[in-house]
Amino acid sequence: MGKSGVFLQARIGSTRLPGKALFKLCDHTIVSHAMNALKMVEADYYVLLTDEESFNSLSTEAEKCGFLIFKGSADDVLDRFISAAKYFDVSTIIRATGDNPLVDSTAANLIMASHFEKNADYSGFDDMPLGTGVEILKTESILRAAKESSEPYDHEHVSPYLYKNPDKFLINRIKAPDEFCLSGSTVTIDTESDFNYIKQLYEDLYKGKSLSIKDIIPWLKNHPYGK
Repeated sequence: MGKSGVFLQARIGSTRLPGKALFKLCDHTIVSHAMNALKMVEADYYVLLTDEESFNSLSTEAEKCGFLIFKGSADDVLDRFISAAKYFDVSTIIRATGDNPLVDSTAANLIMASHFEKNADYSGFDDMPLGTGVEILKTESILRAAKESSEPYDHEHVSPYLYKNPDKFLINRIKAPDEFCLSGSTVTIDTESDFNYIKQLYEDLYKGKSLSIKDIIPWLKNHPYGK
C-alpha cells in the first residue's frame, strides 16, 4: 500500500487575509489548531507544505505541533505537493489546508479507509461543514494531472483535474455519515468576517483540545453564518 502523508498547505501571503495562519483562536494559531487535529489522522508523515516566503514564519509552529515542514512553489501548489510526495516517498496524500482549524480527524480516517477499500484516485466526503474535511489523493494520480493539464486553476488547487475527469480517474465522493452532515455551513477562514465568526465559536466551545464536528454542529445550527 505504500506510505501515506498528511500534507497541510499553508502560507503567510494570503491576499484576502494576510498572515491569517498565525491569527490566534484562544490559545493556538489557526494553523496550529489544524495541525493538532491532523495529528490524530493515521499516517506515516505529518508535513506542513509552504513556500519560501512563509517558511521561517511557520517553521516554529510546525515544530511545536510535531510536523515537519517543506517548502515548494508559491503559486503552483500541485507542484509543491508532487515535490513533497517524491521527497517523502508517499503514495497516498491526505490533503488539508491551513485555513481550516476545525478539520475533523475521525472523518478523515473514515474517508481514508473508504479510499483504500475502493482503490480510488480521489476521495472526499460530501455534506459536511465546509472546512472540516480532507481530500485523499493517490500520488500517481496527481503526477498524471500535472503532466496532462497546463491550466493554471488545476495547478493552484491540486485536485480539480482529477474530479473534472471522472472518465480518467476513480472518484470516490460520497455522502458523509449523518452525524457529520450539515450541508451549506462553513467553518473555513478566508476573510476577516470568517475569522470573527470562528473566533466566537472557539470562545464558546473550546476547552483546550481539538473540537470535532459533533462538538460544533449544534453551535453552527444555532449560529447560522451571517445572521
